[in-house]
Amino acid sequence: QIKLKAGIFGAEAWSEEMRRDIENKLGIKAYDIYGLTETSGPGVAFECTEQNGMHFWEDCYYVEIINPETGEPVPEGEIGELVLTTLDREMMPLIRYRTRDLTRILPGNCPCGRTHIRIDRIKGRSDDMFIIKGVNIFPMQVEKILVQFPELGSNYLITLETVNNQDEMIVEVELSDLSTDNYIELEKIRKDITRQLK
Repeated sequence: QIKLKAGIFGAEAWSEEMRRDIENKLGIKAYDIYGLTETSGPGVAFECTEQNGMHFWEDCYYVEIINPETGEPVPEGEIGELVLTTLDREMMPLIRYRTRDLTRILPGNCPCGRTHIRIDRIKGRSDDMFIIKGVNIFPMQVEKILVQFPELGSNYLITLETVNNQDEMIVEVELSDLSTDNYIELEKIRKDITRQLK
């Protein structure tokens, strides 16, 4: 019943699944925006109506994607750390500023007709990664799995512990409307989530 038609969502990384959830529940189009305080806040890159990557304002920023460990550029289309150089700032220019945000340059032209490069949605942060039993994990990967379960709310907590010299990742989730006294149903959901996370 609300008259809202569109929403602009930024500040935190969010998955495509979360976008669809927001759109379905509110009946709006949800657009991604990118920015950071160091570069004057939001509006560094923005999605068009195609919702297929964010167009970068190339007249204001020089964009690079690098390997976060080596600092070397990665090939177009490969995920790496976003590095920005401001082109129009006189008082406080940024030169090769490492954002720690992980994304990639999307190859090809956007159907909307704009020619500025597009970056993919932010996949996580290079300093966000944790390693469990030799596997690199980003919180965004866990979220992508959790949003597939309609029984769950939007809040979750990831805790890392060492138990008997073994790394453990504990994921606590919030239920939405499911009654918590239905043990059989809860156990089925728990097993499904565990299997998906593995």
